[in-house]
Amino acid sequence: MSNEIRLAFAHPSERAEATSGSDPLDRISLRDHIVEVEIGAFQAERGATQRVCFNVVVEVLPTSAAVADDDVDRILSYDKVTEAIAFELAAERLNLLETLAARVADRVLLEPQAQRVFVRIEKLDRGPGALGVEIVRSRKAHLAPVDTLVEEEPPKPRVVYLTNEARTSDNLSGWIDQLEAAEEPLILCVGAPDIAAPQTGHDLTQRRVDLLAIEQNAWMLAARDKRCVVVDTRTELDWAMKNGQICVWAPSKIVLDAVDGPDAPPSDALGLAAWFAAEMLAEDFWVVGDTVGGVALETATRQIGVEQKTL
Repeated sequence: MSNEIRLAFAHPSERAEATSGSDPLDRISLRDHIVEVEIGAFQAERGATQRVCFNVVVEVLPTSAAVADDDVDRILSYDKVTEAIAFELAAERLNLLETLAARVADRVLLEPQAQRVFVRIEKLDRGPGALGVEIVRSRKAHLAPVDTLVEEEPPKPRVVYLTNEARTSDNLSGWIDQLEAAEEPLILCVGAPDIAAPQTGHDLTQRRVDLLAIEQNAWMLAARDKRCVVVDTRTELDWAMKNGQICVWAPSKIVLDAVDGPDAPPSDALGLAAWFAAEMLAEDFWVVGDTVGGVALETATRQIGVEQKTL
């Protein structure tokens, strides 16, 4: 039992060695790779970075030919491991180390030589010790063979911003009929109600309040047409676009979890929607209505470079 406990807290390289089969694979390792990142499910972890330590061991196919030729292009480079970490950290803000570890492992396993990967991630600033997770993933158990992996082209939706005038119009259902007839993924965006949102006097809390005000209008839109479903995660958006569901974007989660967030504040709902359209690789971005927050739409669209549509 004492040996099992020792291995549980040992470096992943020792676990890899202890669990190797009769025909052991070569191993490469990344030790004590520390990155400052915003991560965590608690409110105290939002808006601040903390040190996160990565230890990764990758079991790879033997590289005797590459070693004989001294050819760096024929081995799994250490850079591929650090690039996998950097890619996943840049993709979106995450709440869980478990999610980050799984995504890093899966990305490393996309490399043809990689057969099994051990990933340990620890938070260094959340207490007197290191708090972390460790996972093991193998190509056989978690991924299809490399030659069968096909990267699917992401859907490119039409993103349509509805002003408050358009959202409350008697013509709303008819406009949605026309948009639905185009047979391309459709995501609707709205702004906040015309009444002023409560003011908190604090930037972070005000951002939350302003985002929630937009989401109130999203639910009001969904109540007017049963085809419209309020969606707040990228995963559900991707599923909805592939399955013909009309989405109404609830922005809080995607905005707050974005690593490279929007320049536009939530009070600039049109600018926020334009940022979202770019994030979703939208085929086009339309605005339906005459005014945005009391500003003539002609002025707003000239500033942001979107296309106004009369339906």
